[in-house]
Amino acid sequence: MKIEQTVQTTPQAALEITDLGVAYESTWVLDHIDLTVKQGEFIGIIGPNGAGKSTLLKTLAGLIRPSRGEIRFPAARGRRHPVGYVPQRFDLDPDLPLRARDLVGLGLDGHRWGFAWPNAQRGRKIEQALAQVDLTGFADHPAGKLSGGQLQRVLIAQALVSDPELLLLDEPLSSLDLASAQTVVDVVHRVSQNLGVTVLLVTHDMNPLLPVMDRLIYVVNGQAVIGTVDQVVQKDVLDKLYGYDVEVLRLHGRILVVGDETASGDAAGFEHR
Repeated sequence: MKIEQTVQTTPQAALEITDLGVAYESTWVLDHIDLTVKQGEFIGIIGPNGAGKSTLLKTLAGLIRPSRGEIRFPAARGRRHPVGYVPQRFDLDPDLPLRARDLVGLGLDGHRWGFAWPNAQRGRKIEQALAQVDLTGFADHPAGKLSGGQLQRVLIAQALVSDPELLLLDEPLSSLDLASAQTVVDVVHRVSQNLGVTVLLVTHDMNPLLPVMDRLIYVVNGQAVIGTVDQVVQKDVLDKLYGYDVEVLRLHGRILVVGDETASGDAAGFEHR
């Protein structure tokens, strides 16, 4: 009789951060950050204003040079770029003669001067990226006339068109209404599931991500902890991270982190209260 054995495989690390530190002059914005993110994970990043969330993303994207430490992308394959990045703010002139497909195409050749000549392979990549964010029908729509949610999805398509291993999103839900924010969350989750892309998403309110994210990174005062919601969003963990007493409230399926308003710094959590 032949017995078949099922081998359990552990996902490879997509991102490894060791003793990462970023300093501006004599101030450490990030200090002694040690994190490992597994391939295909959907990770939320939260913390108060000025905690270092955007600095962390920009450092991973190569826009900021770390003052010390090491960043590795072990799972990056030869056919894939390590990182796709969507910045926190993107101001676009409504009258700029730029179509949605042109904006996505900048993810392939935006580092070059002028626009690339059209070719079949480039066109297919752009169409695929737009399909991944459910905007195929808006390919020739003026980019400046798109709604906030549609523009955010076009920017995500721009980050995906180069086939990244890791997708970094800095506050993609800010300034969006609830319906548009939920659409963006659903699109990003589907991309992560279907393409195996690892996602790191910064937001001030994690509640929309609760059904889809695997773990979260909580950043406060340049320090960070990583784990599941139940592991991290606990009073003892956050008291230590903030350096003062906070309360964790769970109400009607939502999570609030409330801090002492008289303490230094502002309390932050899944919603500011």
